[in-house]
Amino acid sequence: MALPEAQEKLSHGEPTWFAGKGKVFAMFDDRHHGAPHVSVWLPAPRGAQQILIANDPQRFWRPPYLGHRGWIAVVLDTNPKWKLVADLAEQGYRLVASPKLVAKLE
Repeated sequence: MALPEAQEKLSHGEPTWFAGKGKVFAMFDDRHHGAPHVSVWLPAPRGAQQILIANDPQRFWRPPYLGHRGWIAVVLDTNPKWKLVADLAEQGYRLVASPKLVAKLE
């Protein structure tokens, strides 16, 4: 919520965060799709999904529905590295937010 004009709304029964009135940059998953962990789904730059999963498959996985678009799921219920989660969330925000909103981060 610290990101410019971030808005939280329920979507598909889970908390979801939007960049202003624009696109989704984070989705909470409380085992909603039968996943073994509580996680957050985030858009990621091209190629990041494969690298993160290959380097730490216990921490990252490919979420259903959005994984084919490069989104990454980050496991939250096994002592995550919160700084990394925050960095990935900001990166996801930058990918989907309008240039006006991204400029407010600077």
